[in-house]
Amino acid sequence: MIILGIDPGYGRIGFGVIQKTGNNFKIIDYGVIYTDTDLKLPERLNQIYIDMEKLIEKYKPDESSVEELFFFRNVTTAIQVGEARGVILLSLQKNNVPIYEYTPFQIKQAVTGYGRAEKGQIQRTLKLIFNLKKTPTPDDAADALAAAFCHGNTRRYS
Repeated sequence: MIILGIDPGYGRIGFGVIQKTGNNFKIIDYGVIYTDTDLKLPERLNQIYIDMEKLIEKYKPDESSVEELFFFRNVTTAIQVGEARGVILLSLQKNNVPIYEYTPFQIKQAVTGYGRAEKGQIQRTLKLIFNLKKTPTPDDAADALAAAFCHGNTRRYS
């Protein structure tokens, strides 16, 4: 089972691709999609769509795990992230990749056992889970790996 985890944003979109075989997890790839800050939001959304299409084509995920939005103090930022998240969900849906959504609390709980864990704790735990030589960075990519792991650890396969 190939799982694509996504940490939504409009400037930086974290992605993590893992493979789950039985109870074993293996990282295939992770990183960040960046959009050009000089572009207008519609152009940035288009770039997200194009890059999501490339990710889906390259890794052919069986399922996806997308972090749900959490409360933002800045309404403008929340709307822009919501719009980017919509583009991400559209791309997954158009490519028939089943979408599963998890709250930040659920993701942290699945990775560390504590729903209010700090980012550093999540990264250190991912390093142990995936037997990595160094902690996964940047934060957006680590969060996407955590989302993918959460789904793989939570989902019951038939």
